[in-house]
Amino acid sequence: MTLKVIGAGFGRTGTNTLREVLNSLGFGPCYHMYEVIPHSDRIAAWQAIAEGGTPDWDAMFEGYNSAVDWPVARYWRELANHFPDAKIILSERDPEAWYKSINKTILETFRMTDAPDEFAVLRDMTRKLIFEDTFGGNIESKDHVIDVYKKNSADVRAAFGPDRLLTFDPNQGWDPLCAFLGVAVPEEPFPHTNTTAEFLSRRKGDE
Repeated sequence: MTLKVIGAGFGRTGTNTLREVLNSLGFGPCYHMYEVIPHSDRIAAWQAIAEGGTPDWDAMFEGYNSAVDWPVARYWRELANHFPDAKIILSERDPEAWYKSINKTILETFRMTDAPDEFAVLRDMTRKLIFEDTFGGNIESKDHVIDVYKKNSADVRAAFGPDRLLTFDPNQGWDPLCAFLGVAVPEEPFPHTNTTAEFLSRRKGDE
């Protein structure tokens, strides 16, 4: 098994929704941060990569057909080179809406001093990979955070042609995604998951 789809979009761009639809369209299992959180060995492996270790991408994604969200999105260039036949999906949303969501969720987690264990065990890895390497240690400047987001999108678009890349807003629903992947449009409604409220509820341990 090898990756057929790689997500290059940052977290909070509908990546969990994308994970669910890729699973339902036959491109699962789909690797996502939620596949990392329960596994200390995966957290340690990503920490080693973030610190400059040599990744074994085949071992990392053994058993998976697709991968989205962080930490995958931090390494879309390397993964696209390693899996040259994989299609790339750049999940996007309006930058202001994205900032509002990530600022209340992922970035706020970095500011917490009393994070629940589920988040505390991820702190070293995510601080290195997202807080430091992605945002340069600066999450307090809205303009900077949005500029980083826009630059990533621009870099992805510059790297791939339309035969390999789909820029996708989950609000577009099934049609562009299914056309890009060459599969039939399902009859069921397009899902929308992991809202800001749902993320905050999990962080508080309410679920």
